[in-house]
Amino acid sequence: MDRSALQNALTERFATLPTQLRAVARWVLDHPADVALLTTREQAKRAGLSPATFTRLAQRMGLPGYDALRAAYAASLRQRPDGFVNRATELLERHGDEGDGALAQDMFAALAEHIRALREPESIARLERAATMLADARSVFCFGLRSAFPAVYMLDYIRAMIGAGSVLCDGAGGRGVDALRRIGPGDVLFVASVSPYTRLTVEAAVYARDKGAAIVALTDSLHSPLAALADETVLVRTETPSFFHTMTPAFAVVECLAALMTAKQGKPALDAIAASEAHLDVFSTYETAHRTSRRRK
Repeated sequence: MDRSALQNALTERFATLPTQLRAVARWVLDHPADVALLTTREQAKRAGLSPATFTRLAQRMGLPGYDALRAAYAASLRQRPDGFVNRATELLERHGDEGDGALAQDMFAALAEHIRALREPESIARLERAATMLADARSVFCFGLRSAFPAVYMLDYIRAMIGAGSVLCDGAGGRGVDALRRIGPGDVLFVASVSPYTRLTVEAAVYARDKGAAIVALTDSLHSPLAALADETVLVRTETPSFFHTMTPAFAVVECLAALMTAKQGKPALDAIAASEAHLDVFSTYETAHRTSRRRK
């Protein structure tokens, strides 16, 4: 039974369900993204019900258990229309049916689950291996385009702050790839892209590999073209109820990698951060209470 059939069956039988099962049915109908993305235990906690009640509802609908119901909703989320326009059309239709509140709740539920997934042992192991590669690199070349650019920019920004060799492959007039002329053995290309993957990003990874550099890829699938080229791949989930993929988990990954790299670098990182702060203070980069009070006098 697919999601559409389940929703229709729940709606038709809603009034005849026992009180507790009706409460679960209401949860399922009102929180489709949560059903697809959250564990049964977490859903029960948020709904204020017992996990066993969720199982009984699924069995009432002819399913072996609630995991089968969750799987149907997850499959529906993965099979959303291709293309931004088609997903935006779906978004507008859903907004008309459910309103602002339900959409906002589902957005944040999806983001929370994506961040939670990064804490899984396999994900942590990937982060540790990636951080070691980045920390040991002679220089890290940061490459990402379009929605992935802010994530690679942040990694370059923090590496510069801790005194680690870093090159941001960015430039006016399409000169970003020119920075890769200097990449070679001992260097790492930190490259990011999620579906739909940008062609030039994949070409940059191929070029870096051919030049002898190692590759750390931040992407959304082991079937991503970047994963096939990478020495280490860190995976993030990107699906949301919106028409546009989320980059929030990618930012979380970069912030984690930055913390791990800083810890690995130790005292030299502290010295570099102190020098960076002193430099910023020379130019009065940040507003401070001291400067504010001087202007008021």
